[in-house]
Amino acid sequence: MLRHLRVTNFAILSDLSVEFGEGFNALTGETGAGKSLIVEAVNLLRGGRASADIPRTGAKEAVVEAVFELTDLVRDQVVQLLAEAGLPESDDDLLVRRVIHKGGRSRTYINGALTTASRLAGIGSLLVDLSGQHQHQGLVDPKRHRDILDSFAENSSCLATMQEAHALWAASRDALSAIVKNAQNRDERLDYLRFQLDELSEANLQSGEDETLEKDRAILSSVDKLQGAANECEALLYGGDGSAVDKLHMAARSIEGLSELDEGLAECAQLVGEARTLAEEAARAIGHYAAGLDSDPRRLGEVDDRLALIRRLTRKHGCTLNALVDKTTELTKEAHDLDHQEERLSGLQAKVDKAQVVAKKAAMALRKRRKKAATKLESEVSPALAELGMTSAQLIVQMEDTEITSHGGDHVEFLLAANTGEVAKPLSRVASGGELSRIMLSLKLVLRRADNVSSYVFDEVDTGIGGGTAEVVGQQIRKVADERQVLCVTHLPQIAAFADQHFLVSKREDKGRTETSVKRLTEKQRHAEIARMVGGVRVSAQARAHAKEMIESARN
Repeated sequence: MLRHLRVTNFAILSDLSVEFGEGFNALTGETGAGKSLIVEAVNLLRGGRASADIPRTGAKEAVVEAVFELTDLVRDQVVQLLAEAGLPESDDDLLVRRVIHKGGRSRTYINGALTTASRLAGIGSLLVDLSGQHQHQGLVDPKRHRDILDSFAENSSCLATMQEAHALWAASRDALSAIVKNAQNRDERLDYLRFQLDELSEANLQSGEDETLEKDRAILSSVDKLQGAANECEALLYGGDGSAVDKLHMAARSIEGLSELDEGLAECAQLVGEARTLAEEAARAIGHYAAGLDSDPRRLGEVDDRLALIRRLTRKHGCTLNALVDKTTELTKEAHDLDHQEERLSGLQAKVDKAQVVAKKAAMALRKRRKKAATKLESEVSPALAELGMTSAQLIVQMEDTEITSHGGDHVEFLLAANTGEVAKPLSRVASGGELSRIMLSLKLVLRRADNVSSYVFDEVDTGIGGGTAEVVGQQIRKVADERQVLCVTHLPQIAAFADQHFLVSKREDKGRTETSVKRLTEKQRHAEIARMVGGVRVSAQARAHAKEMIESARN
């Protein structure tokens, strides 16, 4: 819902701020005061195209800013679009800013972050739907008609079933396509796999084997060095004259004698004795190690050959030994699948056929609901059009078969036969702007609970009507405003009388420049404005009485 609008250096709008309210917001004023410029500014905030001549004479740029309150109707969708675009999120309010330079270049900001006009258009379509003499979006766009019909039909559950069925069908088709594609070079691939697997099977590779072999090789290639060092160590500890064990034995005897004189040395004597025992055990272990070492050139050759095989295979397959062991399992599975490809093809084809039946069934159920809703929509819109003076006009919901997608198998478009005997045409080709506005109003009246847009804007919806029809238009806008915020530019008192908030747009000359201002009218001022719209320049007592009667009648 549009809460606050500020426009700066926008044609004759030098610096204008407006606080709109809920329900029906009417904008009135003399022709040329700038009412449609306000609508054009709002259109920019929904991602509309910027004109090169927008900036006010003498200004380098025009700025349009707004605060939108996110209602429950659109909040989740807007937040999702913001997240997808990487824009700052909003909980309650959305800040939109357009800066238009001379020449038509523009910058677009959402919540203070720079973005594109096209990105704003995606979000803006949820915020504002605009209908008028020269601009009409939203319901005119055929791309939205299917979604609108589904909302009108309350098809959310049926759509979820359709999407799930289509996803399963698409996944099974993709799997089948992959198998069929592989079948074209099956024999060649199978021969290659078998060759690879024979080689790998003969190698009988084990995870971590290369690390173990490298350790074995290091020992086998250094036997003499290791044995010499071990023997030397054993001699120093035990075997030679003046060995460590001999010296520890002498130290133990000496300190044991001293500990008899001083008990404080008993612990030291114990430690020396333990050191002697440990030295003896270490000497024996090292001796056994040296005796066990054996130079084995044959075993060293075997290790070198095994390592060479592992390196060749890992280079060939471009991976580590552990990864190659895992890859062997994968290649085995692929070969098995290719060997049993006919069985898999048969199974997958059956799965595709079953999923297709389910998807078609879901599409048919969705089509049935859409056709029923289309008939109801047509029957509800036609009386609304008749009330607006279009007695012979008919809305036609055209449905055509299409390829089944996640949205079903229907193309939906709204058509209009404006007069008896005329061919129904797309809404975008309806010639009369005023006629189009009334068609949009009738549709929005019927769809006001199904159309996911928080604010409607009507510009010059009263063109070419008057009297009782004007009062009906006012009543219909009033009904729409019970469900959505409405901004309506009007010249007719019969329509303005139904407003919740009434704004007067006026212009004046100030220092040789035209200035436009917007004023929210008090109750008394509103009576005066309605009277002016009824009676013209000279407002009579009768006009005032008529204005009061109009407002009271509208309230009732």
